[in-house]
Amino acid sequence: MNRLLVALLAAFDAILAVAVGLVAALAPLTLLWIFGFGADAPWAGLWPAAGRIWQLGHLVPLAVSLPEELTVPLGIDAAAASFTVSLAPLALTVFTAVFAFRSGARAAAAGAWVVGVLTGAVVVVAAAAAVLATTANDIAAVEPWQAVALPALVYTVPAFAGAVSVAWRDGDDGVVDSVRVVLDRRGGAWSEVPGLIARGTAIVLMALIGVGALLLTAAVLLRGSQIIALFQSAQVDALGASVFTVGHLAYLPTFVVWAVSFIAGPGFAVGVDTVVSPVGTQVGPLPGIPVLGALPESASPWLLLLALLPVAAGALAGWTTRSQLVRDRAGVPGPEPMGARVVVTLGIAVLSGAGAALLAAVASGSIGPGTLASVGPDPGPLALTVGLEAAIGAAVLLLSPRGRDEPGGALEPVQRVPEPAPTTEPIPVAFDATPDPHRDDDGMAGPETTADRGSRPPVD
Repeated sequence: MNRLLVALLAAFDAILAVAVGLVAALAPLTLLWIFGFGADAPWAGLWPAAGRIWQLGHLVPLAVSLPEELTVPLGIDAAAASFTVSLAPLALTVFTAVFAFRSGARAAAAGAWVVGVLTGAVVVVAAAAAVLATTANDIAAVEPWQAVALPALVYTVPAFAGAVSVAWRDGDDGVVDSVRVVLDRRGGAWSEVPGLIARGTAIVLMALIGVGALLLTAAVLLRGSQIIALFQSAQVDALGASVFTVGHLAYLPTFVVWAVSFIAGPGFAVGVDTVVSPVGTQVGPLPGIPVLGALPESASPWLLLLALLPVAAGALAGWTTRSQLVRDRAGVPGPEPMGARVVVTLGIAVLSGAGAALLAAVASGSIGPGTLASVGPDPGPLALTVGLEAAIGAAVLLLSPRGRDEPGGALEPVQRVPEPAPTTEPIPVAFDATPDPHRDDDGMAGPETTADRGSRPPVD
């Protein structure tokens, strides 16, 4: 495809991703302005509020300073009137990342992924700069470089990942193919190692996210009464309940990452010097956020068995990549290369830990003053535990010898061709070809007739 056309399509994808994200933030705020504030609502503050929500959803911290006309009636201490909000509603982040991944993949399929990724990044930088310039307000301030760079990273990194994944699979006649040529020269299975590592890492992280979502669903169902009680204690009307619900949906991926950290073992914090983990739960006074009613009141030793789930995710990744290695080496003589399997195991462990650390970093931050300045999982412990658990599971399947009944296994018996049974030469027997009238067709003596007896010479 023409590079100019690829650039135009990538620019359109980037503009659409930014526009949809802004509309997703603007639509509920518009309803709040109409039904909550009425006709006297200051409409000039609608767009700045929507822009700040979009920026927060793209990992931009907000420095909030509440005015006195708001803090005095509500009885808020002046020391608590200024704080930072950096816990991102990851629903907006996930949408932009998925959209960018698909855009990068399409650009790579068109044969110009570098042009597509760079064009999308430039367009997002321009859009983020425009949002920054038009959303200035005194209540929520942002750092200009963060307001431009962080949304660009949220778009560019997934777009690059999508482009490289397709280019590695289909080729790009450029940098990716050059890397494959270098690996092909090493021989063996080394050319497939990067793809196997990426596949195994994706399996581990997707499996963890899946089990995290299941755990969150189970917690909501089991402690639904506490969540409803917190909704009722807020004493909000239908509009307020709708705002609560929309906010919970926006932060749903954030809570899933918290559940992943709980499963892996380190747990997460809901304030300074607090922890919620399978080992124990230690929390102080919590804000009246309904979803916090799903937190367990106490720990149980049985919850430690949840740590087997990341090990199982690593085993699944190891089984998948080992099977792919066997298929790729079908018909190739010799045992499977141990060096490639070791590298794949280490790569899955390292990248799974790095991915878990990234998830923890974007799912943690501040939601208010005081103890609420630190909520979410700690990236370091989560990276270490997920990396070790994934390494154990992957090593069991990748480094163990294959069984006798598995193709290509080191213990598979050699198929031998059966030797033919020894044969002996028949012993030649001399016989008279003259037919004997006293024998029938099968060589047996037949019944003797009267004529035969008459022709027999007399016996002395």
